[in-house]
Amino acid sequence: MTSTDAVLHPSAAGDGREPAGCGGRSLDRSDPAARAWTARAVQRIEADAQRSADTHLLRFPLPEAVGVELYLKDESTHITGSLKHRLARSLFLYALCNGWLTEGTTVIEASSGSTAVSEAYFARLIGLPFVAVMPAWTSPQKIALIQAQGGRCHLVDDAAAIYDESRRLAAECGGHYMDQFTHAERATDWRGNNNIAESIFAQMELERHPVPEWIVIAAGTGGTSATIGRYVRYRGFPTRLCVPDPENSAFFPAWRAAEPSVRGGGSKIEGIGRPRVEPSFVGQVIDRMIRIPDASSVAAMRAVEAVLGKRVGPSTGTNLWAAFTLAAEMSAQGTEGSIVALLCDAGERYGRTYYDDDWVAQQGWDLAPATAIVDEFLTTGRWRG
Repeated sequence: MTSTDAVLHPSAAGDGREPAGCGGRSLDRSDPAARAWTARAVQRIEADAQRSADTHLLRFPLPEAVGVELYLKDESTHITGSLKHRLARSLFLYALCNGWLTEGTTVIEASSGSTAVSEAYFARLIGLPFVAVMPAWTSPQKIALIQAQGGRCHLVDDAAAIYDESRRLAAECGGHYMDQFTHAERATDWRGNNNIAESIFAQMELERHPVPEWIVIAAGTGGTSATIGRYVRYRGFPTRLCVPDPENSAFFPAWRAAEPSVRGGGSKIEGIGRPRVEPSFVGQVIDRMIRIPDASSVAAMRAVEAVLGKRVGPSTGTNLWAAFTLAAEMSAQGTEGSIVALLCDAGERYGRTYYDDDWVAQQGWDLAPATAIVDEFLTTGRWRG
């Protein structure tokens, strides 16, 4: 395996044999100084959360004929711009309180996208170096976002090797591999404590249909779907959880077959879908999964700007296509009610990819049929998806 480093401060990269900033020092965790550092780090993260307002719940207007109210939980308003801000905060608190992070520990994560951006933010907040292990084909725009938050990027040629490479780097430099794919479902308190599920239901309280029929969230690690699925059961809500999945991801066929060893080919929809079933994916709390063609995700993503006046990312398009499907089914059954889907991140990150017609054509996607379906639904309420 060949690896290269894209480093925020090239002068600090040394000879390139290990990522810049890799280091730390061994501490006795019972030492008062170590405990005091941990307490300060937790306080900084909690203070950051206290300064942050909750994310908005936006109404997404559907034609009156549909008879269903659709809302988008807008996670793009987090300071790092995505749903992964919540996950990163939880992962850092979990690691700190487990004693896995000490002063000077290098934080290492396998991520080529939003999680790395958010983890870099929190690492800098508490004064720790951060390294993202990513496939070599990761876009320069994503690398720049991670670097802007103070992180460094370690690129590997084989995308499937990011897990083992992260472990190797952590072992070599005495750092900590955060491992979002294992810890996402357990780092967040699913019973409440201001998690995303509790936030959704609180914000829905004054709506005409305050308890959603469906909540729609695609899976990357599976942590958010696990939190929501557990919460609705804990609170006794009849709300069902739908997890749409992009083409080639392992989640949908593994869930359908109840066989976690199923493998996929990966996903072209950034942030969601995986070539394997990650440890944080809890299929038992999911009521329904829908396979969404990539072109359909992109067509739905692009339709948002005309409705809400803002661009969203491709995973939001995946969620919306599923939400439109569910709304049309409810309408056909004469069922009124509400649906909440997650708006995972903003579209500005994807101006040179999913919003670029030439790039889309290079992927082999013909958006015209799916765009016609979305346009007809948003105009007349008729769904042919």
